[in-house]
Amino acid sequence: MKILFYDATSYDKESFDKELKQYPEIEITYHEVDISPKTVSLAKGFDAICAFVNSDLSAKVLEGLHEIGIELILLRCAGFNNVDLEKADEYGMTVLRVPGYSPEAVAEHAMALALSVNRRIHKSYIRVRENNFSLVGLTGMNFYEKTAGIIGTGKIGAAMCRICHGFGMKVIAYDMYPNKNLNFVEYKSLEEVLQQSDLISLHCPLTEENHHLINKDTIEMMKDNVILVNTSRGALVKTEDLIQGIRNKKFFGVGLDVYEEEGRNVFENREDELLESSITARLLSFPNVIVTSHQGFLTHEALSAISQTTLQNAMDYATGHVADGNRVQ
Repeated sequence: MKILFYDATSYDKESFDKELKQYPEIEITYHEVDISPKTVSLAKGFDAICAFVNSDLSAKVLEGLHEIGIELILLRCAGFNNVDLEKADEYGMTVLRVPGYSPEAVAEHAMALALSVNRRIHKSYIRVRENNFSLVGLTGMNFYEKTAGIIGTGKIGAAMCRICHGFGMKVIAYDMYPNKNLNFVEYKSLEEVLQQSDLISLHCPLTEENHHLINKDTIEMMKDNVILVNTSRGALVKTEDLIQGIRNKKFFGVGLDVYEEEGRNVFENREDELLESSITARLLSFPNVIVTSHQGFLTHEALSAISQTTLQNAMDYATGHVADGNRVQ
């Protein structure tokens, strides 16, 4: 099986080449360029393509893939909201993903954001580098005995619940399908979680129903001086309303690994460019906001798991034994 990897980075190549030794039937070609209507033709002659979380797998792109005979799309990620599933179904394409690679990786990054923005680590680091040892403006709060509100308690959300519990926090959560294994978590309505939490962390997939889950109305429900963390999907938060909430001093801190309109920025070095969108600049202008570049998944353990599952998905497709949990379409 010949697979073309789009948007391949050095760490993709390193992790996949390491696992590829166990799959002599698979041949991988890596391309740094991401998939688009203009780059679809690169996949001609391949049996499958492999894309990432922000790759363009719209109807037009799928049409191009279909025309050159691609029937298998491998996603080296869990999310698939970037795929036009109706068009994939129309063309009889199989779309496979990695539903769980290292939930602890993302949850630990969420807590890292929460701790950093709480204790103003980003500001302190810059000050000390400039020989400024003042503590003014760096006062944080104890997480111990505070209330953590976790929205979404799948594998990643459950890992975040356990981390917060280990900090001595009271953990409450909202999920349409409560996790019975989290016996220390008290499930409440979304409104109650928003109203009672000192730390709110988002761990739910993006759907039509929860698009802009965090908006002007839900922000007003929150406690004053709440900390908000999002490591799930940017569109869960309406950015304009978030910015207004920050200006109104609603938040003690905000930690974002994802945000709306992050598309062209994610995983790219754009330090010499003028960014067309002011979203990133506006968010970074606030001293109580930390933005990272969609790196919650980026650990050695997670990359290894992603590589293993993606390659196994390819082999399972070839033998007709795909795991139901890995099949998107």
